[in-house]
Amino acid sequence: MQIEVKIDPSCTEPKVIIVADSMSEEIQSLVKRLSADIPQVISGIRDERLEVLKEDELIRVYAGSGKVFAVTEQGEYVLRLRLYELEERLDRQKFVRISNSEIVNLKKVKSFDLSFAGTVCVELLNGTVTYVSRRYVPKIKKILGI
Repeated sequence: MQIEVKIDPSCTEPKVIIVADSMSEEIQSLVKRLSADIPQVISGIRDERLEVLKEDELIRVYAGSGKVFAVTEQGEYVLRLRLYELEERLDRQKFVRISNSEIVNLKKVKSFDLSFAGTVCVELLNGTVTYVSRRYVPKIKKILGI
């Protein structure tokens, strides 16, 4: 994606123009982010306290037992957002969905093990081991340039 910024002293209000050959998922996400009036804060509950979570500190986000959890180095938090809502809020350059129930931070991945037949094993920096579901393997391979 190319980004161009023009500074014009006569401009009274910022204006964003997107030029593309077709409407893609990336453009829809960008439009949604730019037009949102509400700050995209992610907050989690731990020990009966609500804390604002920094996106860079998230290691993984997963669904289990009917709840959505976020894991950071400080611990595990319960979130009130759905996984698809988090996927929309999180930076697509850093976070990738690896299954219907999990999103990982690519900056927190230690290694990808491709030796398993038909699946990919993911080891995170905190020692957690998880797996890419078959449905998402082509997407992960594309990200890895394989």
